[in-house]
Order: sequence, then C-alpha cells, then structure tokens
Amino acid sequence: MSTRKTTVFYALLIAVASVAVGMVIASRLELSPASSAQTVTAGVPPANSAPLSGPVDASTFRTIAKSMSPAVVNIRTESRQRSSQMTQFFGGDDDLLERFFGQGGNRNRQQERPQVTQAAGTGFIISKDGFILTNNHVVEGATKIQVSFYGDDPDVTYLAQVVGRDPLTDSALIELTEKPKRELIEVKFGDSAQMQPGDWVMAIGNPFGLAHTVSVGVISATERPFPITDGRSQDVLQTDAAINPGNSGGPLVNALGEVIGVNSSIFSSSGGSVGLGFAIPIERAVRVAEEIIRNGSVRRAWVGLDVAQGGEMGEWKRTGGVAVQSVAPDGPAARAGLRPGDVLVRANGRTLRNALDWESVKLDLHVGDPVALTVQSGGRTAERRLVSSDLPTATADRIRFGGLDLVTVTPAVRAELGIRSEAGAAITKVPPELARATGLREGDVIVAINRATIRTAPDVARILDGMRAGSSFQMIIERRGTLYPLNLRI
Repeated sequence: MSTRKTTVFYALLIAVASVAVGMVIASRLELSPASSAQTVTAGVPPANSAPLSGPVDASTFRTIAKSMSPAVVNIRTESRQRSSQMTQFFGGDDDLLERFFGQGGNRNRQQERPQVTQAAGTGFIISKDGFILTNNHVVEGATKIQVSFYGDDPDVTYLAQVVGRDPLTDSALIELTEKPKRELIEVKFGDSAQMQPGDWVMAIGNPFGLAHTVSVGVISATERPFPITDGRSQDVLQTDAAINPGNSGGPLVNALGEVIGVNSSIFSSSGGSVGLGFAIPIERAVRVAEEIIRNGSVRRAWVGLDVAQGGEMGEWKRTGGVAVQSVAPDGPAARAGLRPGDVLVRANGRTLRNALDWESVKLDLHVGDPVALTVQSGGRTAERRLVSSDLPTATADRIRFGGLDLVTVTPAVRAELGIRSEAGAAITKVPPELARATGLREGDVIVAINRATIRTAPDVARILDGMRAGSSFQMIIERRGTLYPLNLRI
C-alpha cells in the first residue's frame, strides 16, 4: 500500500471510528474541559504492576468469569430531553433569560414536551463502599440510574447517583444509594503498560441488554491514538474481544483476572462487533476516580504551549518529534525556556512520534506534575523541565449567566483555547438544548453584540440584561479562528 493510500486509509479509519463511537455509547459525549463532582471519601484498590506470567489453560477464562462477574454491574439509565419545540432561552433560573430567542415573553411560551430516553451500559465496583467506575457517556445526562448485579433477578435493581465525571477521558464515578445486603465484591487492577499485542484478554458487559456476557480475545494494539475532540486524542488499547453496544463502561481483564482497561468504543459500520474494540487504559480512569474522591473534581493540567498538528517539522522530520508552534506568555513552557520552533523529542521518558503522543502525555498529568523534556533547539539537544499548572480557564475571570459558563479572554486563555481575538467572552459550557436552538458551542468566543465590543465575560450579562423582551440583536462569535454572525432575539 502506497504512503498516500496509507495516509488516506488511516484518515478514513479515524473518521469512521469517530462515527462508530455513537454506535456503542449509550448517550451523547459532551467534551467539556473539566468534570462536575461532589466530595466523597473512599479508597481505590492498588494496582498489580508485576509482569504477566503463568500458564493459560482450559479453565483459565472460566475461572476469571466466575471471579469477576460478581464485581461487574449492569447499568440502566433514564434521561429527559426537551423536544425540538423547547422554548427556553439559556435555561436556569434567570427570569430575563427564561425565554427562547425568537419566541417572545413567558406568556407566549409553547408547552415543552420532555422525552424519556432509556439506555444501558456496564460498570464495575472499585470499592466495597459502593463506588462504581464506568464511562461518562453511559451516565452523562441521566436523571435516573439503576444498577443490577450478577446472579440477581434482572428486575431487582438498586439506585445510584453520579459522583463525578470527566468527559475528556470518558470516565465517570457513580455511587450506589441503595445497596444489597450482601458484601460487595470489588475488582483487582492490573497494569495496562504490561500488555502487549497477542496477550489474552476478556471483556465482560451488557451487550444489547444481555447481562454479564463474556467475550475473549487478544490485545490487538497498544497506544492506539483515538480522537476525542478537535485536536485532542487519547491512546487506547485495541482488542478483538467482542465489544458491542451495552459493553460501554465494562472491564477489559487480563489473564490474571485484573482490570487493565475500560471498554469504551468500537469501529463498526454495522453497529456490532467486527473485532475492533477500544478500551481506556485503567490507570487513566483510576486517576480520574482518585481525583474525584480526593478533590471532588477533576483538575486539568496546563503546560502552556501548542504544537504543530502535522507532527514533525524541518530537519527533524526524519527523526520524529513534535514542533512547538506557540508558547503562552508567562505559562509553564515559557518559564521552562521553551520557544516556538523547538522540537519536543521525549517527554517523561516517552518518545514523541507525533502530536497525538504529546496529547496523551498531557492527558495523564496532574496539576503540579513536572515534565522532563528532551528538546531540539537551535541545532542542539537540550533538557528542559516544566511544571504544569491549572488551566487558565479554571482561574480566570468567569461567570455563569443563564446556563452559560463564560470566561474573560486573557493571553493565557487565548493560548489555551487557540483564540485569535484579543478580547471577548469564551463559552466553556453550553446546555445541549441551547446549543441546538442557537448554534452556540463550547469554545465559541462572543466578541460583539449589536456592534458593541465584548471585552469581558460580564459585558455579555450586562448587555443582554438591559434588553427588552422581544428585542432582536446580532451576536458575533469567533469559532476556530473565523468570525460568524448570529441573528437572535430575546
């Protein structure tokens, strides 16, 4: 296969794989930069990092299924979505903004028609206190979560609630609010880094509602880059063990009966398994759970630089590496002495072949973690050390207005979000119903309303708050570096 054809093939593979996620997941995947959570106290079992060893015989997988199934749960969810005739502008408790653009005052509001959507997925117990790890997309938006256990009557369910979730890694922690009288059985964790192509694995889940189905296969590839949002990806485990809709959130287990991944998505044109399944490395999901347990939320680490998405640049193309495209003023990278044009070759011991490798390194960072870098700069090899910090959007001037989360654009926020405009209000969260109704998206930057320049997030609230009901106005937004007008009415 020629190089050009190979490139086209992988581009198509990634594009189709992105669509195929929707065939596996139980609900939409909202990729916001941080999670929402409540504080809890519980422990997460330690992982076994010893190398895999020991024979695999005729009873190996039977033994694993018998010991693991009681720790795996089936998850049923209900969510309520407003119909396309929803007439509420921004939602929330804002009296002024309890009106949908173009629909006039409250007296003229049409009757909203909530629709109940049911879905199913899988999870597994990580604590005898009743904490369960699953995918974010299994429980995101759920108004009711029911859990059933192996060996129980399928109609016997227990209520659970979301403790915290992290859309970027597609991980979520839920807690049983009702528990069976018997003691809960928790899983054991292995080390995904020990896995190699050809190693045996087992998937346990709830495919098509068929509770506690087991399937066996091998690891097909490790560190497979998988797109999660524009310009972001995470490396995942690829397996040919059958994974189907309903398996989402279930464990991928090694030959010792240890969880090494969380089944998340498949590549498929039919919606069923074709032997291309993907699982989130367990260390990443456990890190999310630990942060939720410890801090009550998931904090994103920021390094303060952007890299060329094409990967290599200039004379270093033959040896690999990731070219630094921009460096945020006064950010962690700038303080470490990095400059545009530098080429990152290694990070924390990992060789950087392309931008996807660099994204995976960042995804595993805690706030405050150091990053040891090998850099090609000015024809020389140098060692640099940067220390990650909180995202600028987490610490900048921000407000919540009628359901929208807005943050004032600063140089650091510009660098984090890749914004061209020097001022404005960046949208970091928008309710799905508002997004459908107005076209606003997370990452959009409001730069003007009725020719009035928006310089800060409070400017948006001030201007809209001063409008009469039924007023028409034009909002100018920046999206991916391009300005767009939105003609709206309040």
